[in-house]
Amino acid sequence: MPSEKKTKILAIGDIHGNQGLIKRLAEKAKKQNIDLVILAGDLTMFEDSTKNLIGPFTKAKKPVLIIPGNHETASTIEFITEKYPNVRNIHGGYYKKGDLGIFGAGGGDVVIITPDKEIFYLLEKSHEKIKNSKKKIMVTHMHPAGSKSEFSGFPGSKSVREAIMKFKPDILINAHIHEAGGIEEKIQDTKVINVSKKEKIFKI
Repeated sequence: MPSEKKTKILAIGDIHGNQGLIKRLAEKAKKQNIDLVILAGDLTMFEDSTKNLIGPFTKAKKPVLIIPGNHETASTIEFITEKYPNVRNIHGGYYKKGDLGIFGAGGGDVVIITPDKEIFYLLEKSHEKIKNSKKKIMVTHMHPAGSKSEFSGFPGSKSVREAIMKFKPDILINAHIHEAGGIEEKIQDTKVINVSKKEKIFKI
């Protein structure tokens, strides 16, 4: 029996309204035959504008999964989801493709604050929908407590770490700490990738 085709993903966070970066990433997604784009929060800077932040991916015919960061509200993310047919909101929601399940929760600890307990509740709720998937990706804006991203001086989320321990995703995509962009580590059996301002392309 042939094995399930792997999904090629481009993930990034902390766009902060940078239209030039989005355009470059959409071109890269097209050129490298990306199957799925993940935007791990902070698409905007203080919710100033969502203009041209999704359009280039729509034009490139790439599906996009999004969550809020700490610079936009959940309702802004829902507005974007309703506006663009290629976008799916996984803030307390999920996405399934073959044997891959993706679940997530956005929010942060500064500017627009999301209580840490709420982040865990949303992750638990969204994981329930994909719990039987063979491969799992968890997407958060916050970095987990005890992760390398804490070198910044900003403590990570205890809820994100608890979710790693409980749900055992293969990969965690997070952002939030700009200086930590590109850092990868293992927490138990989960590969943790900080994609703050630095995109990561991988197959799963």
